[in-house]
Amino acid sequence: MDPKDLLLVAIGGALGASLRYLVILWIPTESFPWSTLSVNLIGSFILGIIIGFSTNQLLDEKTTLMIATGVLGAFTTMSTYSVDTITLWENEKILAILYIIATAIIGPILALIGMETVNSGIIINKN
Repeated sequence: MDPKDLLLVAIGGALGASLRYLVILWIPTESFPWSTLSVNLIGSFILGIIIGFSTNQLLDEKTTLMIATGVLGAFTTMSTYSVDTITLWENEKILAILYIIATAIIGPILALIGMETVNSGIIINKN
């Protein structure tokens, strides 16, 4: 392992965690975890774009590592999603089911849309 890679992930992680905190402040969570759902769906879409850039050689390996693993790894959150799901299930089972569906189905669809957006040339023309 290259220590510089660890530093890139750490810098990206600090940025991603800070961005997630700002989203939490911006989107208040009262009866539904909108902020967690937002970061996970936005993160899925952006990760799809980053992977699309990377697989099409439009983004180098180090930048991909910093953004995908560092920024988006810290920005999105499985652990908070898990606790939010349990809390919703205890209080409002229908909302918990909708939250699970939104995260588990819409998230991968958004990642696919992000990747296909790059692959199709909509974001950057590969010619």
